[in-house]
Amino acid sequence: MDIRIDLGSDTATKPSKAMLGFMLDCPVGDDQKQEDPTVNRLQFQVAELLGMEAALFLPSATMANAIALKVHTRPGDEVIVEAGAHFVTAEAGGPAFLSGVMMSRLDGRRGIFDDGQVERAIRPDGPHYPPTSLVCVEQTTNLGGGAVWPQERLRKIVAIARQYRLATHMDGARLMNAVVASGVPAHLHARGFDSVTLCLSKGLGCPVGALLAGGEAFIREARRYKHLFGGAMRQAGVIAGAGLFALVNNIERLSEDHENARLLATMLSEIPGIAIDPSGVETNIVFFDVAGTGLSGQELVDALRLRGTRVGARWRGTTIRAVTHCGVSRADIETAASQIREIVAERVR
Repeated sequence: MDIRIDLGSDTATKPSKAMLGFMLDCPVGDDQKQEDPTVNRLQFQVAELLGMEAALFLPSATMANAIALKVHTRPGDEVIVEAGAHFVTAEAGGPAFLSGVMMSRLDGRRGIFDDGQVERAIRPDGPHYPPTSLVCVEQTTNLGGGAVWPQERLRKIVAIARQYRLATHMDGARLMNAVVASGVPAHLHARGFDSVTLCLSKGLGCPVGALLAGGEAFIREARRYKHLFGGAMRQAGVIAGAGLFALVNNIERLSEDHENARLLATMLSEIPGIAIDPSGVETNIVFFDVAGTGLSGQELVDALRLRGTRVGARWRGTTIRAVTHCGVSRADIETAASQIREIVAERVR
């Protein structure tokens, strides 16, 4: 069955004709020798956007996160993260395999924890304990339903990390969604963090790519791990150009994705048996529970797929995730909600 409406993830975005045309016109060079002018321009612009000294273009945000952990830690260290963070749930055990670190997982509210939780998680200095070396936050929170970290909370996390001499990393895969939703510039979200990941291939609509930003010394070391982890590229400007296009054309339009997500949540809330609070939808991620319909999450996913619509179910559960993006219109949202209503109604009969 062909997928006509893809709400499975904002990674389903495809480059527009205008983006593809821009990419074709970008000059290229050897990125391994730091001679690709388009890559260099993108790195400069993202560093400036995030208020950082430098940035590094990479194939994926997962690689960016992996490199950040590798630079900030030593094998045997412990990293403080939220329990549902991408580091924990979707990076194939990379922190343990690539960096040899343990993850201290905090239970946040919608993916957001507080400075008190961080302080309690820091290990005592002694031979029986792994050294706590890094605190990571995810902006926006994926499994937290696209929630945006408040500025005050971010400042407190940075402050407690500085007090205990811990490094800080922001997995900003959807940082620009947070920027648009909050009205707060990207450099203020990133303020005080030692490094930040920014993904291009989600809401920004690029086919591939991410950046890791930080201080000059940090990026110098990160570049070595880019090669070591197999992320070094040659004439990468042909894909980096998509990022340049997106920074100009695809940030403000993220508000459309947020509006569509709220519309979907509102329409779903009107379907008997579906549990969702539309007021909790801040950006482009919608979680809803179908337990009250008598359906499992996978049953609804399968029934929707037969109608040409894709969403994602939590493993062996009744919770479903739908993510809006530039490839989904308001009409698509209305169609998807109507399809879900039909499936639920058929189940009741």
